[in-house]
Amino acid sequence: MKTVLVYGDSLSWGIVPGTRKRLPFTQRWPGAMELALQGKIRVIEDCLNGRRTVWEDPFKPGRNGLVGLGQRMEVNSPLDLAIVMLGSNDFQFSTPFTTPWSAAQGVASIVGEMRRAPIEPGMLAPPILIVTPPALRQSEVQPMPKFEGAHLRSAGLSVGLEEVAKDLGCAFFDASQVAKTSATDGVHLDADQHELMARAMADEVTRLLFR
Repeated sequence: MKTVLVYGDSLSWGIVPGTRKRLPFTQRWPGAMELALQGKIRVIEDCLNGRRTVWEDPFKPGRNGLVGLGQRMEVNSPLDLAIVMLGSNDFQFSTPFTTPWSAAQGVASIVGEMRRAPIEPGMLAPPILIVTPPALRQSEVQPMPKFEGAHLRSAGLSVGLEEVAKDLGCAFFDASQVAKTSATDGVHLDADQHELMARAMADEVTRLLFR
């Protein structure tokens, strides 16, 4: 059985759009992906609501994705694959000058930290799959003030992340090709989109680990 780490934010944590509730493991995409692969992988979820790449949140401590990452890698090693899906929260109100390029560079920093992690001798750093989150969009039901204008500022994130993946020798997948954010809040994923994500990610993991 292979071990796969998912390092993400609320889109992977499984928050239900418009609420503070969480989808069960079998319905959020990391868990549904594990089930789809029928015992071939064990998924470790390290997904934190509000997590950014390299930025702090002025209201919620601990949202800088770099802080403590080396130790998280050490705790969970050995790993066969690390999946990184971050970037959406970099476009919140408190980082108004974030661009797709700077968010992509934040993910590059995450990759670098994963590869520098102080794992035990003989344990190799895992291959890394960079995933572009489904694109932010204008909320149609419940606006989120902290994401005001984020759907405009984040346009082009996929291009930046694909360039980073190529430069750093990581696998790449654009989740916007298979899933879309909820009309409810424009940020998170409805349950049916988690299912679509799970199927697509199961195919990617199969391609990377079993072919």
